[in-house]
Amino acid sequence: MAKKKKSKKSNNKVESNTILYAFLATFLSIVGFIIALIAEPKNKYVMYHAKHSLVIFIFAIIAGIINVIVGWIPIIGWLIATGLSIIITILWLISWIFALMGEKRDIPVVTELANKFKF
Repeated sequence: MAKKKKSKKSNNKVESNTILYAFLATFLSIVGFIIALIAEPKNKYVMYHAKHSLVIFIFAIIAGIINVIVGWIPIIGWLIATGLSIIITILWLISWIFALMGEKRDIPVVTELANKFKF
C-alpha cells in the first residue's frame, strides 16, 4: 500500500487577500499606498510592501526632477536620465514580484529607507 504524502503547509504563508493588497500597494504606487494605509493598516505584510512602494515613488519623483535638469545635457544627460528611469522600473518590477511571492524580501536601499517610516 502506498503511503500518502502529507502536504506541508508553512506557517509563513500569506493569505491571498493579503497578497492582493500588497501587490496593489506596489502596483498602484502612491494610490496603492493610500489604499493599503486605509484598508490594511495593521497588516504587517501589506504595510511592508506599501512602505516600499512609497520609497520607490519618492525615488521616481527625485529621478524625474534629475531627468529634467540633466536631460538638457547632450548625450551624458540623456544617458543619466535613461539610467535612472531603468533603475526605477527595475525597482518597481522587483517590488511587484516580491509582493506576489508572499514573502518579505529586502530590496537594497529601499528596505532601509522604508523601515524608517513608522505607520
